[in-house]
Amino acid sequence: MDLRETSDLLALVAAVVDKYDDELVAFRRDLHQHPELSWAERRSVDRVAERLDGTGWRLTRTPRSGLVADLGDSGPIVALRADLDALPVDDLTTDPWRSTNEGVAHACGHDVHVASLVGAAHALAELHQQGQLAGRVRLLFQPAEEVMPGGAKHLISHGALEGVQRIFALHCDPSVDVGAIGVRTGPITSAADRIDVRLEGNGGHTSRPHLTGDLTFALAKITSELPAVLSRRMDPRAGVSVVWGMLRAGSAPNVIPDRGIASGTVRILEAGAWAACEPVVREAVLDIVRPYGITATVDYLQGVPPVVNDGVCTAMVTTAADELLGPHHRTEVGQSLGGEDFGWYLEDVPGSMFRLGTRTPGGARFDLHQGDFEVDEQAIGYGAKMLAGVAVVALAAG
Repeated sequence: MDLRETSDLLALVAAVVDKYDDELVAFRRDLHQHPELSWAERRSVDRVAERLDGTGWRLTRTPRSGLVADLGDSGPIVALRADLDALPVDDLTTDPWRSTNEGVAHACGHDVHVASLVGAAHALAELHQQGQLAGRVRLLFQPAEEVMPGGAKHLISHGALEGVQRIFALHCDPSVDVGAIGVRTGPITSAADRIDVRLEGNGGHTSRPHLTGDLTFALAKITSELPAVLSRRMDPRAGVSVVWGMLRAGSAPNVIPDRGIASGTVRILEAGAWAACEPVVREAVLDIVRPYGITATVDYLQGVPPVVNDGVCTAMVTTAADELLGPHHRTEVGQSLGGEDFGWYLEDVPGSMFRLGTRTPGGARFDLHQGDFEVDEQAIGYGAKMLAGVAVVALAAG
């Protein structure tokens, strides 16, 4: 397929998505009103299946949660992925479509991801009906991205990548204006692990710390010294970052407790350092608490690898973006310390994740994973065009 033919198909993709614009926005609002936590995305899967029913996509529900859809009968397979789950946070927005599930909200934009992929599905189905799809496309509506090690491994274990040559995904980016995307070759996210350090000691009165294991003091040492140790034990170019999200110990100001816990995340920019980090953390924790007569147990969950975008696949994203949006609507983005289980797919097949702009130009910037997170809903149409468009470009390449 030559450039002119590809350009014509991308124009058709854009036209089809535009026809569904209002429906896609309404679909996203419905998902936003009814968010579901990881592994509980049953209604969301049902709603996606209803949207795709009768469009030519062959639907397969995966055990526990998730949906895979296939289109086409022969040729190379390109996969497109969207994540279904919401977060355990309160929806602090005032929109009429705010969450009706108390304590659960789409504060990471996964409702936008799903609506965008449904829009792409409509465009690709029309191309297939016209006999203009040069291969096969597989859609992965994935559960449980927000928990480690992520639902990607679940879909992979049920054959989601069988026969797939390339895979693509998008992620909302509130730092990029709507109508634009962010691209990057190489690592675009970091590895992300969870660490829980549980301390035990004999406890006692704060007037006699020398007769106890001063657990609270040891806990404070862990939180401050473990990051310092890793900055010297690990290559600083690997960008190892330990940040604590929860500390618990004690119930009274004059009692040294006998139990405590520090929980947080370890984020690492470089895959090699990710593989080597866990034993260093375990050894360092034991060394830090040893002088205080405290027993430490380290629970270390290796979560997700970095998302490392393939150069050829990222060039395909760039081609689709330049044709659909224009080169001035494409920007280079840096590597984030955020974790993303899309990295598991890229362990097996080449692919690329790009950033989808969700900020209204000149408007407020809303951070991900916060209850007040808002998106400019025009992003849905742009996301749908980009997902369908990069599939067209990838299939044209063979």
